[in-house]
Amino acid sequence: MNVRIVESDLDPADAILDTEHPPGTPWMHEIKKGQVFRIVDLEGNQAVDTIFYNARDTQERYSLIHTMLAQENLYLGVGTQIMSSEGRPMLTIIADTCGRHDTVGGGACSSESNTVRYALEKRFMHSCRDNYMLGIAEHPAGLHKRDVVSNINFFMNVPMTPGGRLTFEDGISGPGKYIEMRAEMDILILISNCPQLNNPANGYNPTPVRYLVWGAPAVGSGAA
Repeated sequence: MNVRIVESDLDPADAILDTEHPPGTPWMHEIKKGQVFRIVDLEGNQAVDTIFYNARDTQERYSLIHTMLAQENLYLGVGTQIMSSEGRPMLTIIADTCGRHDTVGGGACSSESNTVRYALEKRFMHSCRDNYMLGIAEHPAGLHKRDVVSNINFFMNVPMTPGGRLTFEDGISGPGKYIEMRAEMDILILISNCPQLNNPANGYNPTPVRYLVWGAPAVGSGAA
């Protein structure tokens, strides 16, 4: 994959939301069509496990398969349209200073995967799956366990080998790297700021991330 770096001209001072998300915890938020959502990797190499839902109908949600087919690539970058289970664009990536985001290899860590990949004594460790369960328990629309689908791992580096295998590698992100997306419909965001300590996804040291949201430009404002 050719890494394409595109910086944003949006000013954090103009954001309508600016919040920090501690590591190892869930976060949910709704953004409106036309709004711009930025994820900032504050300290570098922190995996941000993310699922997007149609905020008006949560049965429509991020689709790994539709997204890969639409762009003919395993990885996400500037210009990628994040597609829904109905084959519709949910968000468009409009800026990216990292250049590598995984949509297939990592999935969300769970107590089961920690046990299989690492050791039986790792089963008790907190996981992204646990975070998702905690997050949806608080959502008034009534999301359930079956609604936790394949996720995007922003800032995570899971390259494919020439033999077709996926491997966990050290990240290529760094402090202050970010990705920015424009919502193409009203979006409900569910994020686990990954607590994984057993592979390089978080540099073996989970750290906080930052989220910013900018309002949609006014009609006729001339904004891009």
